[in-house]
Amino acid sequence: MAHPKPASPAGQGPLVLLVDDEPDLVHGLSTTLIRAGFRVATARDGGEALAVFQALLPALVVLDLMLPVKDGLEVCRELRRISDVPILMLTARDDSIDKILGLELGADDYVTKPFDSRELVARIRSILRRVNRQYPGSRLILDGGRVQINLAAQTVTVAGQPVALTPTEFALLVHLARHPGQVFSREELLEQVWGYDFPGDLRTVDVHIRRLRQKIEADPASPALIVTRFGIGYVLAKL
Repeated sequence: MAHPKPASPAGQGPLVLLVDDEPDLVHGLSTTLIRAGFRVATARDGGEALAVFQALLPALVVLDLMLPVKDGLEVCRELRRISDVPILMLTARDDSIDKILGLELGADDYVTKPFDSRELVARIRSILRRVNRQYPGSRLILDGGRVQINLAAQTVTVAGQPVALTPTEFALLVHLARHPGQVFSREELLEQVWGYDFPGDLRTVDVHIRRLRQKIEADPASPALIVTRFGIGYVLAKL
């Protein structure tokens, strides 16, 4: 069934698309987000979420995984085919496999239900800061020129070909590239790249590293650029 085209929410703040089929949660979160300075559009199922996204082009999507019509993983996959919009997943406490799958499909982060609405707002703001971050300098050259980072345009080429990175992936790559040879623990990366001053899930870092390797390493199965220091963390090994 076709969904009617939604009206653009009034206001001046960043537009957040909230996708969840629990009316009480949607009402409560919408109120919280509006009070925090955001505009809010809502969708109650996966099909509607994609229609609203294409109509309004929100700055960020808050996406529940358990949805009718199309589940959140399918929505995440389809959004990543057409956009690098930040995606914050909402998951149930026991959905550990779905959390990893969502991150692998391109979600930036997740919050586990039940959650404190203040934490959700803080994570949204943290993600949007990464999206709007400005990077001083012009270029960073890695791996003898095979990987080139255009800081002003926030683009990456590998062997001369453009590679699509999400804002979080780009921020992570730039952070490592600005500190070659320095090993960062997962906790340090969560704090310095994700910007969290509260606990995060270390698996988020691992999945983002894995996604980066798939996009920029000559052999992702045997990475030579972003290297694991077992028991410590990750390091950019060569320029």
